[in-house]
Amino acid sequence: MPLVVRAQQNERTKRIGVLQPFPKGSPESARVAAFVQELQRLGWTDGRNLQIEYRWETGDLRKAAMELVALSPDVILVSSTPAVSLMKQATRTIPVVFTQVADPVSAGFVASLAKPGGNMTGFMVFDYEIGAKWVELLKEIAPNVTRVGVIRDPTVSASIGQLAAVQSAARLSRVEVTPLGGQDDKDIERTVIEFALGSNCGLIAVASPVVNNNSKLIISLAARHRLPATYPFRSYVADGGLISYGPDPIDQHRQAAGYVDRILKGEKPADLPVQAATKFELVINLKTAKALDLTVPSSLLSRVDEVIE
Repeated sequence: MPLVVRAQQNERTKRIGVLQPFPKGSPESARVAAFVQELQRLGWTDGRNLQIEYRWETGDLRKAAMELVALSPDVILVSSTPAVSLMKQATRTIPVVFTQVADPVSAGFVASLAKPGGNMTGFMVFDYEIGAKWVELLKEIAPNVTRVGVIRDPTVSASIGQLAAVQSAARLSRVEVTPLGGQDDKDIERTVIEFALGSNCGLIAVASPVVNNNSKLIISLAARHRLPATYPFRSYVADGGLISYGPDPIDQHRQAAGYVDRILKGEKPADLPVQAATKFELVINLKTAKALDLTVPSSLLSRVDEVIE
Protein backbone atom coordinates (compact mmCIF):
# COMPACT_ATOMS: atom_id res chain seq x y z
CA MET A 1 0.00 0.00 0.00
CA PRO A 2 2.73 2.60 0.86
CA LEU A 3 4.37 1.90 -2.53
CA VAL A 4 1.08 2.58 -4.35
CA VAL A 5 0.55 5.84 -2.45
CA ARG A 6 4.10 7.00 -3.18
CA ALA A 7 3.72 6.19 -6.88
CA GLN A 8 0.51 8.23 -7.05
CA GLN A 9 2.19 11.17 -5.36
CA ASN A 10 5.12 11.03 -7.75
CA GLU A 11 2.88 10.95 -10.82
CA ARG A 12 3.22 14.40 -12.39
CA THR A 13 -0.03 16.16 -13.05
CA LYS A 14 -0.30 17.02 -16.74
CA ARG A 15 -1.52 20.44 -17.82
CA ILE A 16 -3.47 21.18 -20.98
CA GLY A 17 -4.77 24.45 -22.38
CA VAL A 18 -8.11 24.93 -24.15
CA LEU A 19 -8.63 27.97 -26.41
CA GLN A 20 -12.14 28.43 -27.83
CA PRO A 21 -13.40 31.21 -30.16
CA PHE A 22 -16.82 31.47 -28.52
CA PRO A 23 -18.01 32.73 -25.12
CA LYS A 24 -18.17 30.48 -22.09
CA GLY A 25 -21.69 29.11 -21.67
CA SER A 26 -22.58 29.38 -25.37
CA PRO A 27 -24.19 26.35 -27.10
CA GLU A 28 -20.78 25.51 -28.58
CA SER A 29 -19.50 24.85 -25.05
CA ALA A 30 -21.01 21.37 -25.39
CA ARG A 31 -18.07 20.52 -27.65
CA VAL A 32 -15.61 21.17 -24.84
CA ALA A 33 -17.75 19.18 -22.41
CA ALA A 34 -17.59 16.20 -24.80
CA PHE A 35 -13.80 16.64 -25.07
CA VAL A 36 -13.41 16.56 -21.27
CA GLN A 37 -15.76 13.59 -20.96
CA GLU A 38 -13.72 11.61 -23.47
CA LEU A 39 -10.51 12.50 -21.64
CA GLN A 40 -12.05 11.07 -18.48
CA ARG A 41 -12.91 7.87 -20.33
CA LEU A 42 -9.26 7.66 -21.37
CA GLY A 43 -8.12 8.01 -17.76
CA TRP A 44 -7.52 11.76 -17.43
CA THR A 45 -9.47 13.60 -14.73
CA ASP A 46 -9.24 17.35 -14.13
CA GLY A 47 -8.08 17.87 -10.55
CA ARG A 48 -6.52 14.43 -10.20
CA ASN A 49 -3.89 13.72 -12.84
CA LEU A 50 -4.80 16.60 -15.12
CA GLN A 51 -5.12 20.38 -14.88
CA ILE A 52 -7.14 22.13 -17.59
CA GLU A 53 -6.70 25.86 -18.25
CA TYR A 54 -9.54 27.40 -20.27
CA ARG A 55 -9.56 30.58 -22.32
CA TRP A 56 -12.81 31.67 -24.02
CA GLU A 57 -13.65 34.43 -26.48
CA THR A 58 -13.80 37.72 -24.55
CA GLY A 59 -12.73 40.10 -27.31
CA ASP A 60 -8.99 39.40 -27.40
CA LEU A 61 -8.12 35.87 -28.55
CA ARG A 62 -4.51 36.88 -29.18
CA LYS A 63 -4.07 37.75 -25.51
CA ALA A 64 -5.80 34.50 -24.50
CA ALA A 65 -3.43 32.49 -26.71
CA MET A 66 -0.39 34.19 -25.19
CA GLU A 67 -1.69 33.55 -21.67
CA LEU A 68 -2.03 29.84 -22.33
CA VAL A 69 1.45 29.60 -23.85
CA ALA A 70 2.91 31.40 -20.81
CA LEU A 71 1.58 28.57 -18.63
CA SER A 72 3.74 26.04 -20.56
CA PRO A 73 1.07 23.33 -20.86
CA ASP A 74 1.89 19.86 -22.16
CA VAL A 75 -0.60 20.29 -25.04
CA ILE A 76 -3.18 22.83 -26.17
CA LEU A 77 -6.60 22.25 -27.81
CA VAL A 78 -7.61 25.06 -30.20
CA SER A 79 -10.76 25.43 -32.32
CA SER A 80 -11.27 27.43 -35.56
CA THR A 81 -8.84 28.72 -38.16
CA PRO A 82 -8.45 32.24 -36.68
CA ALA A 83 -7.71 30.89 -33.20
CA VAL A 84 -5.22 28.32 -34.52
CA SER A 85 -3.50 31.06 -36.52
CA LEU A 86 -3.03 33.10 -33.33
CA MET A 87 -1.74 30.04 -31.51
CA LYS A 88 0.76 29.38 -34.30
CA GLN A 89 2.11 32.90 -33.79
CA ALA A 90 2.30 32.32 -30.03
CA THR A 91 4.23 29.02 -30.06
CA ARG A 92 6.15 26.75 -32.41
CA THR A 93 7.11 24.25 -29.71
CA ILE A 94 4.13 23.41 -27.48
CA PRO A 95 2.06 20.57 -29.02
CA VAL A 96 -1.26 21.80 -30.43
CA VAL A 97 -4.32 19.75 -31.42
CA PHE A 98 -6.80 21.73 -33.54
CA THR A 99 -10.43 21.23 -34.52
CA GLN A 100 -12.87 23.09 -36.79
CA VAL A 101 -10.16 23.99 -39.34
CA ALA A 102 -11.06 23.84 -43.02
CA ASP A 103 -7.69 23.91 -44.80
CA PRO A 104 -4.70 23.47 -42.45
CA VAL A 105 -2.18 23.04 -45.28
CA SER A 106 -3.03 26.29 -47.10
CA ALA A 107 -3.22 28.07 -43.75
CA GLY A 108 0.35 26.98 -43.04
CA PHE A 109 -0.47 25.01 -39.90
CA VAL A 110 0.94 21.72 -41.21
CA ALA A 111 3.27 20.66 -44.01
CA SER A 112 0.83 18.00 -45.23
CA LEU A 113 -2.17 16.08 -43.96
CA ALA A 114 -0.29 12.79 -43.77
CA LYS A 115 2.87 14.26 -42.21
CA PRO A 116 2.12 17.48 -40.30
CA GLY A 117 5.80 17.93 -39.52
CA GLY A 118 5.61 20.58 -36.79
CA ASN A 119 3.97 21.11 -33.41
CA MET A 120 0.41 21.00 -34.77
CA THR A 121 -2.05 18.34 -35.89
CA GLY A 122 -5.77 17.78 -35.58
CA PHE A 123 -9.08 17.49 -37.37
CA MET A 124 -10.41 19.20 -40.49
CA VAL A 125 -13.97 20.44 -40.21
CA PHE A 126 -14.77 19.79 -43.90
CA ASP A 127 -13.74 20.31 -47.50
CA TYR A 128 -14.64 23.68 -49.04
CA GLU A 129 -16.81 21.81 -51.53
CA ILE A 130 -19.45 21.45 -48.83
CA GLY A 131 -20.56 24.87 -50.12
CA ALA A 132 -21.97 23.14 -53.19
CA LYS A 133 -24.03 20.88 -50.91
CA TRP A 134 -25.51 23.92 -49.14
CA VAL A 135 -26.63 25.36 -52.51
CA GLU A 136 -28.14 22.02 -53.50
CA LEU A 137 -30.08 21.68 -50.24
CA LEU A 138 -31.35 25.26 -50.33
CA LYS A 139 -32.70 24.77 -53.86
CA GLU A 140 -34.21 21.44 -52.89
CA ILE A 141 -36.14 22.77 -49.90
CA ALA A 142 -36.91 26.20 -51.47
CA PRO A 143 -36.89 25.75 -55.27
CA ASN A 144 -38.10 29.32 -55.93
CA VAL A 145 -34.88 30.82 -54.57
CA THR A 146 -32.88 32.56 -57.30
CA ARG A 147 -30.77 34.92 -55.18
CA VAL A 148 -28.56 33.70 -52.35
CA GLY A 149 -26.91 35.87 -49.73
CA VAL A 150 -23.83 34.27 -48.18
CA ILE A 151 -23.01 35.41 -44.64
CA ARG A 152 -19.26 35.10 -44.11
CA ASP A 153 -16.16 36.81 -42.71
CA PRO A 154 -14.10 38.28 -45.59
CA THR A 155 -10.95 38.31 -43.44
CA VAL A 156 -10.89 34.53 -42.84
CA SER A 157 -9.42 32.24 -45.53
CA ALA A 158 -11.89 29.45 -44.71
CA SER A 159 -14.82 31.81 -45.31
CA ILE A 160 -13.32 32.86 -48.63
CA GLY A 161 -12.93 29.24 -49.70
CA GLN A 162 -16.50 28.33 -48.72
CA LEU A 163 -17.88 31.37 -50.56
CA ALA A 164 -15.95 30.40 -53.71
CA ALA A 165 -17.46 26.89 -53.61
CA VAL A 166 -20.96 28.36 -53.19
CA GLN A 167 -20.41 30.72 -56.12
CA SER A 168 -19.18 27.90 -58.35
CA ALA A 169 -22.19 25.69 -57.57
CA ALA A 170 -24.62 28.61 -57.85
CA ARG A 171 -23.50 29.36 -61.41
CA LEU A 172 -24.48 25.84 -62.44
CA SER A 173 -27.87 26.30 -60.75
CA ARG A 174 -28.34 29.77 -62.28
CA VAL A 175 -28.49 31.34 -58.85
CA GLU A 176 -27.14 34.83 -58.17
CA VAL A 177 -24.81 35.08 -55.16
CA THR A 178 -24.34 38.15 -52.96
CA PRO A 179 -21.67 38.15 -50.22
CA LEU A 180 -23.12 39.43 -46.92
CA GLY A 181 -22.00 40.05 -43.38
CA GLY A 182 -18.59 40.97 -42.16
CA GLN A 183 -16.78 41.16 -38.90
CA ASP A 184 -19.54 42.12 -36.46
CA ASP A 185 -23.26 41.89 -35.71
CA LYS A 186 -24.11 45.36 -37.04
CA ASP A 187 -22.64 44.58 -40.47
CA ILE A 188 -24.47 41.25 -40.61
CA GLU A 189 -27.80 42.88 -39.71
CA ARG A 190 -27.39 45.77 -42.14
CA THR A 191 -26.40 43.64 -45.14
CA VAL A 192 -29.09 40.99 -44.55
CA ILE A 193 -31.83 43.64 -44.24
CA GLU A 194 -30.67 45.29 -47.48
CA PHE A 195 -30.49 41.95 -49.27
CA ALA A 196 -33.96 40.91 -48.09
CA LEU A 197 -35.52 43.81 -49.99
CA GLY A 198 -35.17 41.73 -53.17
CA SER A 199 -37.37 38.83 -54.27
CA ASN A 200 -36.84 35.05 -54.23
CA CYS A 201 -34.02 35.37 -51.71
CA GLY A 202 -32.36 32.79 -49.50
CA LEU A 203 -29.39 32.68 -47.14
CA ILE A 204 -26.34 30.47 -46.63
CA ALA A 205 -24.40 30.92 -43.40
CA VAL A 206 -20.86 29.55 -43.72
CA ALA A 207 -18.84 28.13 -40.84
CA SER A 208 -16.77 30.85 -39.18
CA PRO A 209 -16.43 32.26 -35.65
CA VAL A 210 -18.19 35.54 -36.49
CA VAL A 211 -21.15 33.62 -37.94
CA ASN A 212 -21.27 31.19 -35.01
CA ASN A 213 -21.11 33.99 -32.47
CA ASN A 214 -24.06 35.72 -34.17
CA SER A 215 -26.12 32.59 -34.89
CA LYS A 216 -29.22 33.73 -32.99
CA LEU A 217 -29.18 37.10 -34.77
CA ILE A 218 -28.93 35.41 -38.17
CA ILE A 219 -31.74 32.97 -37.36
CA SER A 220 -34.00 35.82 -36.20
CA LEU A 221 -33.23 37.88 -39.32
CA ALA A 222 -34.06 34.91 -41.55
CA ALA A 223 -37.38 34.43 -39.73
CA ARG A 224 -38.27 38.13 -39.72
CA HIS A 225 -37.64 38.52 -43.45
CA ARG A 226 -38.95 35.06 -44.37
CA LEU A 227 -35.68 33.88 -45.88
CA PRO A 228 -35.04 30.14 -46.31
CA ALA A 229 -31.53 29.50 -44.98
CA THR A 230 -28.99 26.72 -44.68
CA TYR A 231 -26.52 26.46 -41.82
CA PRO A 232 -23.31 24.51 -41.14
CA PHE A 233 -24.24 22.89 -37.81
CA ARG A 234 -27.19 21.26 -36.05
CA SER A 235 -27.24 23.85 -33.24
CA TYR A 236 -28.60 26.47 -35.67
CA VAL A 237 -31.61 24.30 -36.51
CA ALA A 238 -32.21 23.47 -32.85
CA ASP A 239 -32.43 27.24 -32.28
CA GLY A 240 -35.00 27.70 -35.05
CA GLY A 241 -32.99 27.64 -38.28
CA LEU A 242 -34.44 25.86 -41.31
CA ILE A 243 -31.86 23.28 -42.40
CA SER A 244 -28.25 22.37 -41.66
CA TYR A 245 -25.65 20.09 -43.15
CA GLY A 246 -22.21 19.65 -41.70
CA PRO A 247 -19.90 17.59 -39.54
CA ASP A 248 -20.79 16.69 -35.99
CA PRO A 249 -18.51 18.99 -33.91
CA ILE A 250 -19.17 16.95 -30.78
CA ASP A 251 -17.76 13.84 -32.44
CA GLN A 252 -14.72 15.75 -33.67
CA HIS A 253 -13.89 17.00 -30.17
CA ARG A 254 -14.14 13.46 -28.82
CA GLN A 255 -11.60 12.42 -31.44
CA ALA A 256 -9.39 15.36 -30.45
CA ALA A 257 -9.31 14.01 -26.90
CA GLY A 258 -7.79 10.83 -28.34
CA TYR A 259 -4.95 12.81 -29.92
CA VAL A 260 -4.38 14.77 -26.69
CA ASP A 261 -4.20 11.47 -24.81
CA ARG A 262 -1.59 10.11 -27.23
CA ILE A 263 0.52 13.28 -26.98
CA LEU A 264 0.36 13.24 -23.17
CA LYS A 265 1.68 9.68 -23.37
CA GLY A 266 4.67 10.72 -25.46
CA GLU A 267 3.68 10.81 -29.14
CA LYS A 268 4.56 13.83 -31.32
CA PRO A 269 2.05 15.97 -33.27
CA ALA A 270 4.39 15.75 -36.27
CA ASP A 271 3.72 12.00 -36.43
CA LEU A 272 -0.08 12.15 -36.07
CA PRO A 273 -1.85 12.70 -39.43
CA VAL A 274 -4.51 15.35 -39.79
CA GLN A 275 -7.89 13.64 -40.06
CA ALA A 276 -10.96 14.69 -42.02
CA ALA A 277 -14.44 14.73 -40.52
CA THR A 278 -16.18 11.39 -40.96
CA LYS A 279 -19.58 11.99 -39.38
CA PHE A 280 -21.92 14.43 -41.14
CA GLU A 281 -25.52 15.20 -40.23
CA LEU A 282 -28.51 16.64 -42.10
CA VAL A 283 -31.10 18.29 -39.84
CA ILE A 284 -34.41 20.00 -40.70
CA ASN A 285 -36.76 22.09 -38.54
CA LEU A 286 -40.31 21.34 -39.74
CA LYS A 287 -41.84 24.13 -37.66
CA THR A 288 -39.61 26.67 -39.42
CA ALA A 289 -40.41 25.15 -42.81
CA LYS A 290 -44.13 25.49 -42.07
CA ALA A 291 -43.69 29.12 -40.98
CA LEU A 292 -42.02 29.82 -44.35
CA ASP A 293 -44.81 27.97 -46.21
CA LEU A 294 -42.32 25.42 -47.49
CA THR A 295 -43.23 21.83 -48.22
CA VAL A 296 -40.27 19.59 -47.48
CA PRO A 297 -40.04 17.02 -50.30
CA SER A 298 -40.20 13.37 -49.26
CA SER A 299 -36.91 12.77 -51.10
CA LEU A 300 -35.24 15.14 -48.64
CA LEU A 301 -37.04 13.84 -45.55
CA SER A 302 -35.91 10.33 -46.35
CA ARG A 303 -32.25 11.41 -46.08
CA VAL A 304 -32.34 13.49 -42.89
CA ASP A 305 -30.55 12.38 -39.74
CA GLU A 306 -32.86 14.37 -37.49
CA VAL A 307 -36.18 16.18 -37.79
CA ILE A 308 -36.95 18.91 -35.27
CA GLU A 309 -40.64 19.61 -34.87
